[in-house]
Amino acid sequence: MLDFLKPPVLTIQEFFQLTGRVILNLPRRPHYFKDIVLQMDIIGVGSLPIVLLTGFFSGVVMALQMSRALQTYGAVSQTGPIVAITLVREMGPVLTAIAAAGRNAAGIASELGSMKVTEQIDAMRALGTDPIQKLVKPRLIATCVMLPCLTAIADFVGMLGGFMIATLLLHLTSAEYWNGAYRALAYDDVVQGLLKPFVYAIVISLVGCFYGLRTRGGTQGVGLATTQAVVVSIVWIFVLNAFITKIFVSI
Repeated sequence: MLDFLKPPVLTIQEFFQLTGRVILNLPRRPHYFKDIVLQMDIIGVGSLPIVLLTGFFSGVVMALQMSRALQTYGAVSQTGPIVAITLVREMGPVLTAIAAAGRNAAGIASELGSMKVTEQIDAMRALGTDPIQKLVKPRLIATCVMLPCLTAIADFVGMLGGFMIATLLLHLTSAEYWNGAYRALAYDDVVQGLLKPFVYAIVISLVGCFYGLRTRGGTQGVGLATTQAVVVSIVWIFVLNAFITKIFVSI
């Protein structure tokens, strides 16, 4: 009667089994530092153009939207604080994570899925190499290191976009904008803005690896695994964002 619940429950169980194995393997040797550096380049540097575009135009749109309401109440000088708080707390981490999920979760899932269907992972096991240690751990570490850095870059570029609108259209001085943005940010805002992408990085990397390693059915299965990895990653980003925000609001 409840057979329809078996596949999702089994999927959740297998995901947490993979997560547990990765956590246990983190302190174990070998660490494959070259693979970690390579993945940091692919995940971090490779995602930089889309993160810069996303962050910049997010700041531009935010300043444009806020300018109408702020002009109504004669509070145009508050553009800097509003842009800074919104970017650092919410928009920067979430939009950067979504961009990273669309690019990196898909890339990880397709890469590992192709290795799975061509039996390269089975050959790796036959040669005595742990695929979790060789394939999953470097991607997890690289994503956890690079995504907070990408988020910080996106926040700064977004503030630059807001600064352009504030100076060109709202006729604010640079001192008014940047002093307001600096004073508006508190310590917990920065912590929240860096903790969120770290949590999202764990989800993006593990979900991509999970669906890549369980790929079946040839090239069609690779496409399905890639789609599932992106969709599930983005859904979990929004779910975790709500939980983390609730925790910081309560604090």
